[in-house]
Amino acid sequence: MKMLSTAAATCGLPQQYTLAEVALSRVAAFDSGVPTMLSDLDQMPSIQLGDFTLQFELGEPTAMGKEVAIKELRETPERQKEAAKDLARLLEAEKDLLYPKDNQEWFIRFLRPCKYYPDSARDLIKRYYSFKVKHSDVYNNLKPSGEANIFQSNILTVFPNRDQCGRRVLVLELGKRWKHKQVSLDEVFKGAVIFLEAAMLEPETQIHGAVVIFDMDGLSLQQTWQFTPPFAKRIVDWLQDAVPLRIKAIHIVNQPKIFNVVFALFKPFLREKLRGRIIFHGTDRDSLHKYMSPKCLPPAYGGILELKRVNGDEWYKLLLKCDKEFDAINSYGYKKK
Repeated sequence: MKMLSTAAATCGLPQQYTLAEVALSRVAAFDSGVPTMLSDLDQMPSIQLGDFTLQFELGEPTAMGKEVAIKELRETPERQKEAAKDLARLLEAEKDLLYPKDNQEWFIRFLRPCKYYPDSARDLIKRYYSFKVKHSDVYNNLKPSGEANIFQSNILTVFPNRDQCGRRVLVLELGKRWKHKQVSLDEVFKGAVIFLEAAMLEPETQIHGAVVIFDMDGLSLQQTWQFTPPFAKRIVDWLQDAVPLRIKAIHIVNQPKIFNVVFALFKPFLREKLRGRIIFHGTDRDSLHKYMSPKCLPPAYGGILELKRVNGDEWYKLLLKCDKEFDAINSYGYKKK
């Protein structure tokens, strides 16, 4: 049985798993799991794309996921229970914070990226909701039905598959696909927030995290003018402090030289940890494949994956079915004064 490529070793993936076994394990876990949504949706949102069913994976973690959770996150049933209880106690001091007090899955959502340290999870929760208050112009009533334009522009998508490490892959195409006069960077940000909020519902993603690919092919001078220092700071603050998800890598591909002007806006706000996870590849696919297996990438990125790209409007159809969940997400946070 053929093992995973060397790219698997870069993320600590147990070497006994093949990509096929990972996929089969994921299906089994999905079929037997318990949904983690905050709303009272009575069925798992999904849409059919030919022979492929597009849906969120809300079941129990896969065998691979459970192994990684033990190894990297210190996760055990006993620690889950104890850490959730400690976190609930710590949050009692936050008198102005509304949160689902009786939902252990919600506590675990914040404990996993903090490796089950309750103090760290409490601080992450405070930063997460404080960021929403600070940027209320973005977050107020943010849900899929209000953001059709960004998804229908088809510059933002998530691979239907995970990478060799079990991570979700978010792709933003901010070059020739991006019609900047029709789609603002604020809309791009909102779309990314919606995708990552949805990803946070998935136990498998809570464990493995996500990677982001910025495809800058065809970036023009006019497009670089859309980026500003305040926007750059908001993005960096969000990624570094306010996303309850393990962002394992940010891959910059197909970038022209003019991209250096854009990145210069972000550099002053980057701390060492996130800076070390930003990798520039240009058009060098061998460089990208050191981190992401070709088996998990489409031909556009030098891969051999045969799954059809899920376009933005197809993701939008699925996300629309989750509007009720985003209403529930939006119902929590710091009380308005």
